[in-house]
Amino acid sequence: MDLLNASRAGDVDLVKDEPEIGWTSGRCLLDSKIEPQTVLWNNLVYVCLRKAERKVPSSMLKAWCQREELVWMRANERDSVPSKLKKQIKEEVIEKNLMSVPPTLSSIPAVIDADNHMLYLGAGSPAQIDLFLEYFVRTFKFEPQQINPEYYCETEFQTHADELPVIEFSARTDGETVPGRDFLTWLWYFSEQETGGALEVPEVGECAFTVEGPLTFALAGEADGAAENTLKNGNSPLRAAEAKAALSVGKKLKKAKFYLEHENKVWTGSFDADNFVFGGMKLPDGEEMNPDDRLEERIEFLNTFRLALAAFFKKFAETLLSPEWEAEAGKIREWVAERDSR
Repeated sequence: MDLLNASRAGDVDLVKDEPEIGWTSGRCLLDSKIEPQTVLWNNLVYVCLRKAERKVPSSMLKAWCQREELVWMRANERDSVPSKLKKQIKEEVIEKNLMSVPPTLSSIPAVIDADNHMLYLGAGSPAQIDLFLEYFVRTFKFEPQQINPEYYCETEFQTHADELPVIEFSARTDGETVPGRDFLTWLWYFSEQETGGALEVPEVGECAFTVEGPLTFALAGEADGAAENTLKNGNSPLRAAEAKAALSVGKKLKKAKFYLEHENKVWTGSFDADNFVFGGMKLPDGEEMNPDDRLEERIEFLNTFRLALAAFFKKFAETLLSPEWEAEAGKIREWVAERDSR
């Protein structure tokens, strides 16, 4: 609490020409008083990194500048305004009107689950993640470790992710390792095997992970055709001729929509394999009505997803590191060559 308070957000009314960034309660972006009753939700710490800034709306800025330019042209009997003066007028208009514009607020929500040593971050873009990490490190003096292929390989297999064998979905693969893409494309392959993508997950039970469109294919190195292409249309992009063609020239999935099913519950979202980020996450419908209990229930759903993801990646890595890998690699190439398409 003390560390968060030391970097808490300030009064929005005092924001001037520079953005103001700091911590607030997860309950309200205007509540920057960090104390148990504002940020503790049962055993969870729920906060937001808030950014407040004043910015004159572009339409108003344009109108104000045009008005000042017209006044100058009439006073000086001119048909136009010199570009240097236009810039000066714009700066003066911003300075004059900035404090009359209400601050705009944006935020990155985060939940600290101390029981599981986890930080759940409501951000997907690299810029947002970098901004959050900058202030998190500034506040807590350490950097959280992202769960990604490198994390899994180092903790589970004591190896580096780029040392995993490259999955060659066709004979024309470029041979470069992009673990996230290999994993996502393998999930697609695994979901179409006899098990239907089902796997027994420790502490959870049976889960099934499947991939759906839209699909974005890419290749790390040189590739035939476009370096990246996305399939959105059609009843089944997975069965589209373009999908088979992309796999056949060595491309792998870079982004896709995913479904995780467990005990009649469904998790959906988009999987960005390069950044190992899950966006637009839709969690199963909950039963709790109390806000505190509802947040705790949603974090339980995220923990279930985390455990399932870890189990599927472990299965993926064990398959690649198995003595029977060459035989399995042949089955994967057959899956590409023989899959039906339309």
